[in-house]
Amino acid sequence: KMPQTPPFAAMFDSSGYNRNLYQSKEDNCGGLYYNDNNLLSGSLEALIQHLVPTVDYYPDRTYIFTFLLSSRLFMHPYELMTKVCHLCIDQHRLSEPGLDKNWMQKIAPKILQLLTEWTETFPYDFRDERMMRNLKELAQRIASGDEMYRKNVQQLLQNLIRKLAAVSQYEEVLAKIDATSTDRLTVLKTKPQSIQRDIITICNDPYVLAQQLTHIELERLNYIGPEEFIQAFVQKDPLNNDKSCYGDQKKARNLQAYVEWFNRLSYLVATEICMPVKKKHRARVIEYFIDVARECFNIGNFNSLMAIISGMNMSPVSRLKKTWAKVKTAKFYILEHQMDPSSNFYNYRTALRGATQRSLTAHSNREKIVIPFFSLLIKDIYFLNEGCANRLPNGHVNFEKFWELAKQVSEFMTWKQVECPFERDWKILQYLLTVPVFSDDALYLASYESESPENHVEKDRWKTLR
Repeated sequence: KMPQTPPFAAMFDSSGYNRNLYQSKEDNCGGLYYNDNNLLSGSLEALIQHLVPTVDYYPDRTYIFTFLLSSRLFMHPYELMTKVCHLCIDQHRLSEPGLDKNWMQKIAPKILQLLTEWTETFPYDFRDERMMRNLKELAQRIASGDEMYRKNVQQLLQNLIRKLAAVSQYEEVLAKIDATSTDRLTVLKTKPQSIQRDIITICNDPYVLAQQLTHIELERLNYIGPEEFIQAFVQKDPLNNDKSCYGDQKKARNLQAYVEWFNRLSYLVATEICMPVKKKHRARVIEYFIDVARECFNIGNFNSLMAIISGMNMSPVSRLKKTWAKVKTAKFYILEHQMDPSSNFYNYRTALRGATQRSLTAHSNREKIVIPFFSLLIKDIYFLNEGCANRLPNGHVNFEKFWELAKQVSEFMTWKQVECPFERDWKILQYLLTVPVFSDDALYLASYESESPENHVEKDRWKTLR
C-alpha cells in the first residue's frame, strides 16, 4: 500500500509540524537529536539517512518537505539526489540481479512515493540534467521488477516533464511580454502625451479589473517554486569557505518576475493618474483605482491592493493637491489604514489571518483566494533565515529553524494552488501586462505639466527634465 500524501494545509499543525503521520525513529538515534518527539537537530548525514524509506519506515511527509526545502542551504539538490540514490540502491540491494519479488513489493512503493513527492513539490530541481539522470536510473531499477511499477514510473516522469514544459512556456511568454512593453516604452519616453488611451476606456468596471488583476497574481504565484524563497538568499556555508552553497539567482527567476509585476502595477497606476490633461479626469482615475483596490481587498488579493496604494503614494501623484481636492478620499484612507506599515503591518496581518481562516473553511474557489502582500512575505522569510543560525555550535543542522521556514513556505504553497474562479478578459489582461508605463522622470514631467511646480526644488527639477 502506497503511503498517502495529505494536502498541504493539513501538514503543519499549530505546534510546528505533524509528527504522527508515520512511525518515527527513536530519540537521539543515529545522529538525530529529539526532544519530546520533535526533531531538533542532526548531522547532515543522519538527516539524509532519515529521508530514505526502509521496509518498515517511511519518513513523515512534513519532514520530507522541510528537508528537501532547506537541504539546499548545505548542498546542491543533485548532490542530495545522488546520495539518496546510492542509499536506496545499497540498502535495498537494488543492484543485485534477480531481486526477490516479495522484497521488491515491500520497498518499491515507498521509494516511488518519495520520488513522487520530490518531483511534485520541487519539480524545478529536475531542470538539472544530472537530477534527471539520477531519477531515471533509480526509477529504472524499480520498474525492471514489475509491470505495475513500470506504469507508475512512466506516469511520474510524464507528470514531471509536463510541469517543466509548462514553466518553460511561461518563461517564454514573460520574455515576450517584457519585449512588447519595452518596445512601446521608447515611444512613451519621447512623447508622453501622444498616446491617448486609458484604463477606464479599456475596462470601466473596477470589479472586473480587480478580477483580472487576480488572474495575473494567481498565475504568477502558481509558477513560483517553494525552493525559490530559500535560493533567493542562500549564502556560503560558513563551515566550508570555498564552497558557495547553491546561490544561483537564475533559480529564483519566477519569484523575481513576480516582484517585477508588483512594481509594474504601481507604475501603471501612477501613469494612468498623471497622464490626463484635465484635473476632473485625473480625479476620476484616482477614484476608479480606489474602487479597484477596495475590490482587491474584498477578494483577498492583498498584493494588487498594496501595489495600487503604493502607486497612488508615489510623489508625482501625491503632489497633485488640486486633483486630490476633487477626490472623495474617505475610502482611500480606510484602505491605507488597512495596509499601514506601523507595528510591523499589524492591520494587514490581522486581515491576512481573517482571509486565511475564510480560505480554510471555503466552499468555493472564490472564498479560497489569499494573495499575500508578497514583499512582506519574502521579508519575513528573510529575517527568519538571518535571525537563526543554520548550524549549531556542534556542527549539527539546526532543524528547529527549518521547521519554521517550512511552515511559512507551506502556507504559501496552499495559497498558490487556488484556481482563479473569474472569467478571463484577454483585452484587459493584454493591456495590464503590455501597456507602456512612464519612467520616474516621465511621471514627474507629466505631473508638473498637470499642476505647476510649487517650490524651487520642483522648479529646478522641471527645468532639468524639460
